[in-house]
Amino acid sequence: MIFPSAIDNDDQSLIVPLPSPIDPEKLPQHIAIIMDGNGRWANAQQLPRTMGHRAGVDALKRTLRLCSDWNIKVLTVYAFSTENWSRPKEEVNFLMTLFQRVLKKEIEALNLKKVRINFLGNLDQLPQRLRDLINESIELTSSNSGIQFNVCTNYGGRNELVLAAQKLAQRALDGELDPSLIDDNVFARELFTSRYVDPDLLIRTSGERRISNFLLWQLAYAEIHVTDTLWPDFDSISLTNALLDYQSRRRRFGGVDSIVNEKL
Repeated sequence: MIFPSAIDNDDQSLIVPLPSPIDPEKLPQHIAIIMDGNGRWANAQQLPRTMGHRAGVDALKRTLRLCSDWNIKVLTVYAFSTENWSRPKEEVNFLMTLFQRVLKKEIEALNLKKVRINFLGNLDQLPQRLRDLINESIELTSSNSGIQFNVCTNYGGRNELVLAAQKLAQRALDGELDPSLIDDNVFARELFTSRYVDPDLLIRTSGERRISNFLLWQLAYAEIHVTDTLWPDFDSISLTNALLDYQSRRRRFGGVDSIVNEKL
């Protein structure tokens, strides 16, 4: 163990120090995480899948706090995909209820920690009460100066690209936009993530080696760290290893060698 797991302490006033092997000058500005393995974790523990999702919430709270304490500017997590509606109805209903309960319980603490929260995706399909809580949470934390926390909910990367294309097509049809002027920057401004820098680092838990329709545009040059750790077991050591892996990379962006974290 590199350092004591202070994140498990209930005292939220304590700042978890950045582990000494990590260079504070070469931290990613934006981390994206595919939180995978809740069901497998529950099966391994001989518990219902719902308990895996509950444990996954605890892992997310730990990770958000660490990223905040370690001066990561943006954390974006894949909470519920457009494909997840195909799961058993009981599990989907449980997840919607869990989202609502956790958000209602945690939003005041997040606000006190100066976290800015946003939800990315097609939110119209979510239950009305959950949408109301989402809107309240976004408004409550909108002026906070801490970490930007993006929760991708009912999100699909292909759907995001289609929606962006539709918006640009409509603007062109209305005479507001010359199609010949559409470039990377114009297109990116129509994405859910238009206000944020693209992720520098993608973390995928549970050993799967795919991006599963997540941030298809934004991950073009992200470094990818895959760990066999199931999401509920993701902890301070797991995040430390991901950051050390990131800092060991040479980022070329399709060109010559570049020091880690350098922007085009």
